[in-house]
Amino acid sequence: MAEIPAGIEGEHTLRVTEDVAINFLGTPEGRVLGTPFLILNMEMAARNLIKPLLGEEFDSVGVVVHVRHLAATPLGMNVTFRAKVTAADDKRVHFAVEAFDEKEKIGDGTHVRGIINIAKFAARVAAKGAAPA
Repeated sequence: MAEIPAGIEGEHTLRVTEDVAINFLGTPEGRVLGTPFLILNMEMAARNLIKPLLGEEFDSVGVVVHVRHLAATPLGMNVTFRAKVTAADDKRVHFAVEAFDEKEKIGDGTHVRGIINIAKFAARVAAKGAAPA
């Protein structure tokens, strides 16, 4: 596994569609990007940034999320999610994360991902699922 340098950055863009919008306010005009999807896409921006550096047998999983959802983003608008590595060691990578729609910053925070060996992780999950409760 290669070293993950602090300071590297990555981003991706998502169009707000009905699939990622809340649907509980009772009005079509109230359909906006849901907070769970804001967080998911911040996490994915972080994961996708470091995945190419980890090697085939490794990946990362989210272990800490601290996010503020600052503004609503309506259907049809694009959101850019950014992640920047702030620190890393053998087991954890720390990120600053942000999200911007076409008008303003809509979210920010910090995120930590744990580095895992895929095969070992899968074996632990399988063993946990097979164990009696």
